[in-house]
Amino acid sequence: MHFFYLDESGDTGANLSDVDQPILVLGGISLRDEGWNKTHLAMLDILQSYFRGPLSPQFELHAKELLAPQGEGPFAGHPIQQRSDLARALLLLLHERKHGTHYFALHKQRVDAVSCEYPACYDLKVPYLVAFDYLITYINWQVKECLGRTARGMVIFDRKDQFHAEVEAITQERRFGGTQEHRIKWIVEFSYAVDSLKNPMIQLSDLVSLCVRRFLEIDSGYHPRWTPQAIQFYVEAYALVVDRLDKVGIEQREGRHSEQLNAYLEQIAVMPRSRWRKHYGL
Repeated sequence: MHFFYLDESGDTGANLSDVDQPILVLGGISLRDEGWNKTHLAMLDILQSYFRGPLSPQFELHAKELLAPQGEGPFAGHPIQQRSDLARALLLLLHERKHGTHYFALHKQRVDAVSCEYPACYDLKVPYLVAFDYLITYINWQVKECLGRTARGMVIFDRKDQFHAEVEAITQERRFGGTQEHRIKWIVEFSYAVDSLKNPMIQLSDLVSLCVRRFLEIDSGYHPRWTPQAIQFYVEAYALVVDRLDKVGIEQREGRHSEQLNAYLEQIAVMPRSRWRKHYGL
């Protein structure tokens, strides 16, 4: 069994005009079930080394606190270089443990501007729901094509009460509705994370999604006044994430009317500029 964790960054619901968060990213990490405990312990070692001692029972890693300009929560007042090094060590852990990553990024203004006639069971103008539905397609492809004939996937994500009914409708429709080509077959279960405080993989997924969002905002020209050091950190963080992707680009949905949805996703998705590594000196 392979676990696929999801967390979002930049979610503003149906508000598509938030100038501070123009891009939404839903993404995270994936790993085999037998790898969970070793990764948990390795993550714990990194965090305890940073804090030079045991963590509080209530400690939870929040990427926004870790990477806030002055640090927030347990990271308040900590030097930015130390916090950046911690974030980098956590992302390097994905390489050391050979875990996968996945994400979908969309531009909210494009969602607002582009129409789509695909008969979805949810509102196509709500970015989180669009991203969630797409990642089901991507993860189903990834399990089938990249993980072996006997592999199966479980998707684990934080419950969002405002979208509970829509998420339930999406998972039901993708598993049992429509034509056979439309249905997912390699994701066998969807599960809400009981408590992100107790689920370090959701916390790592939060870090992945925030780093991807901030890099794509930089690459789209939204942070011209950020320091070269901040820009370089997010460039390097993004590189660590995409190096663990199985596919860059939109995975096409199959089934009736899917060409309409595929075209919509192509128009609203946020991709890095071509040859971005060379542009940023990597």
